[in-house]
Amino acid sequence: MGGLLGRVEVLGLSSSVKIARDYVRSVLHVAGRRDLDEVGVLVSEVVTNAVRHSESGRRPGGVVAVRVYDDGETVRVEVTDEGSPGGIPMVPIQAEPFSESGRGLWLVRELSTSWGWSQNAEGHTVWFELRP
Repeated sequence: MGGLLGRVEVLGLSSSVKIARDYVRSVLHVAGRRDLDEVGVLVSEVVTNAVRHSESGRRPGGVVAVRVYDDGETVRVEVTDEGSPGGIPMVPIQAEPFSESGRGLWLVRELSTSWGWSQNAEGHTVWFELRP
């Protein structure tokens, strides 16, 4: 993937979702990217999942790291949390239209060009890519 545009760590709190979203948008704006409307939605969904479902949101002082890359063609965002005892993230085949939760990874799958996840000793990373 292309060059790293920026990296930020936010606390594992629901109030940090907006901070992460605004950070990614500002980094992309400075890089001249104004054609990625979906990025804010996707960052919000992935960071919300990290806060709700990982040790980053469960333990005091937990953090979520967000990295933004751009190779001139594709933008990639990676969100790394401190992991959880659970395993593979579940993506529903179809999202319930009136549900207040459970649609995050479904939206990531539907709105991104590609996405995936990995896990290692440091935690769990969900990434997505967007191509305008």
